Amino acid sequence: MAKTWRQKLAGAGPAHVEVLDKACWGLPIGARLFIATPVMIQERLEAIPFGQTQAVEALRAELATTHGADGTCPLTTGIFLRIVAEVALEELAEGADIAEVAPFWRVIDPKSPLAKKLSCGPDWIRAQRAAEQS
Repeated sequence: MAKTWRQKLAGAGPAHVEVLDKACWGLPIGARLFIATPVMIQERLEAIPFGQTQAVEALRAELATTHGADGTCPLTTGIFLRIVAEVALEELAEGADIAEVAPFWRVIDPKSPLAKKLSCGPDWIRAQRAAEQS
């Protein structure tokens, strides 16, 4: 049986730093790569003020700096962003107020490939960003 989004949010392994044994994502051999958790990503999203946005790259840079790493894994960050977004969308569908869910639209660019994969689609993200600007 496939895991639910909520199970994926809660069930990831612990955050950790890996030392790269090969160059990847613009980082050299020996660089320290931070691997976050979905809950950590959710907490970072919740810290972004209403009406503001943050690029995924800036989010990753903050996480790396906070955890003494040279970078944060872009692959797992993208996966964890999707998990957090889908959980938020499920919560909204169940009647939660928009202010009670992780504001993933503040980080996920509506033009990004990730936005197209989400059950809400890029137009919903655009609309939510516009609503926070009014």
